Order: sequence, then C-alpha cells, then structure tokens
Amino acid sequence: MSPRVTATSEHTAAVAAHQLRAALADYTGARRAAMPAAYSDYRVERGGTGAGTAVGWRFQATRKRVRDQLVEVTEDAEGALVERDTRSSMVTRWEVVPSGISSCTVRSTTTWDGAGGVGGFFERTFAPRGLRRVTGELVAGLERELRGGGPGTGGGRG
Repeated sequence: MSPRVTATSEHTAAVAAHQLRAALADYTGARRAAMPAAYSDYRVERGGTGAGTAVGWRFQATRKRVRDQLVEVTEDAEGALVERDTRSSMVTRWEVVPSGISSCTVRSTTTWDGAGGVGGFFERTFAPRGLRRVTGELVAGLERELRGGGPGTGGGRG
C-alpha cells in the first residue's frame, strides 16, 4: 500500500464567505479566470457550478511532474466542495468560513496515495508546500476577481 500524502492550507480573503464560496464553485466563470499558471488546458466537461460539475485540466506541480486531471465535484454534508480526480487517488476538500462581515478563511485539504521509497519521502516533504502555494494563488485570484480585478489576472485558463 502506498503512503498517504496530505497537503493542507489556509488562506484569508477580504471578501464575504458566501461570495468566495460561490466564486470557488463557479467553474465556468470566476474559478476559470482565477486559475494559477500551474493549471492549463482548462475545460468544463459537464455542469459548471458546484456539485455535478466535471472539469478537466493539466496540473503542473513541478517542471517535470504534470498530471492530466478530470475532476468530479460533489458537496459534503458540511457544504464543502469536494473535488475527486477520476484518474488518480487525489481528492481536495474546500471549506470557506466567515472570519468577519467581509472576510473569510479558505481551507483546503488534498490527499492522495504517494510514492514509496526515497521518491515518496521527497513527495511527502515538498508536495504539500507546493500545493499550499498554488491554493494561495487561486484564493488570491478569486479575491481579485470578486474585487474587480477582472479578466487577465489568472494564469491557467488555457
């Protein structure tokens, strides 16, 4: 059995929680525009807003490591968005909680079955740090979109 890798992140945004949650779930609009440069070949296969959406992209975690993902979106009992990659064991859970009238905290937890051996050690050590950076870029991009930063601020619409 492969060791489980978990990457968690927490980022704050100066927008209301309900607005950021809606933007995070808007795979055809705000989310698409805010995707970081690590994502390319973005396409909505089905749906487009929240649960029931299927969206694909190429995720380039490092210069050499690229994953072609097809993600199915559900919502859990607590209202968090859950993205399951149908081509791997990767699952990401997004939770948006208010931290004031017009601010919120976005928490993400991504898990997957990692490699074993020395490669697995490096994956467990460095991959979570890289994912934290990328999720921070996504949250910042969504915040820009909601505050009027508009098109052209995201990198991965490609």
